[in-house]
Amino acid sequence: MAMRLTIIETGRAPGLLRDRFPRYPEMFRTLLSPADAALTFNAAAVLDGEALPEPETCEAVLITGSPFGVYDSMPWMDPLRAFIRATAAARTPLVGICFGHQIIADALGGDVRKSEKGWGIGRHTYEVLETRDWMEGAGQTLSLAVSHQDQVITPPRAVTTLARSSHTEHAMLAYDDIPAITIQGHPEFSDTYVSALYNNRRGKALTGMQVDGAIATLKQPVDSALVARWITRFLQTARR
Repeated sequence: MAMRLTIIETGRAPGLLRDRFPRYPEMFRTLLSPADAALTFNAAAVLDGEALPEPETCEAVLITGSPFGVYDSMPWMDPLRAFIRATAAARTPLVGICFGHQIIADALGGDVRKSEKGWGIGRHTYEVLETRDWMEGAGQTLSLAVSHQDQVITPPRAVTTLARSSHTEHAMLAYDDIPAITIQGHPEFSDTYVSALYNNRRGKALTGMQVDGAIATLKQPVDSALVARWITRFLQTARR
């Protein structure tokens, strides 16, 4: 059954990379379309001042990553929190990736902060703690590219942690009372893009040694296509 996914764009590539790589909504189209050819997309760039849609008009919602943290005072953040709560109340299927994972937890009563463990970069492998019916093909671990300093420290009430690592305790969450799943990692980021992203931080937020080490881990297998299937199956089952 066809479904329209509304992508809330809360960030985009750093300036020097914008001519080389697509915007985040297009990355999600590239990720998800092979998993569900009937899925259609529209986007709202809240970071540019575009208005959020009315929650009742959305069939499903995905919130992207962002360079900002939930503690930053951006003018679109409080409206986005209200939108998340309204979307949850309407029981509209909701997906959050990286910053999206964090601000959904924040809006619904969780604690999100800059982690004392520092940057998460490279290919991270998570332990899968529990599975759901839509997690077809799940194994004992899950590997994705990551790029974050902030983490969900304490999830909201009625939330199950599906995956974790020694660096990120709450890397994938399923909300028990509403149709929502969130993931700290980036299934939508290609290795080419994430390598460029790390290199863009070389000598600034990251040392050369950190960047080289992170890029070296990208030789490891990645589960982006698997996660794409999970997301589309979740959306299909949550809509029923």
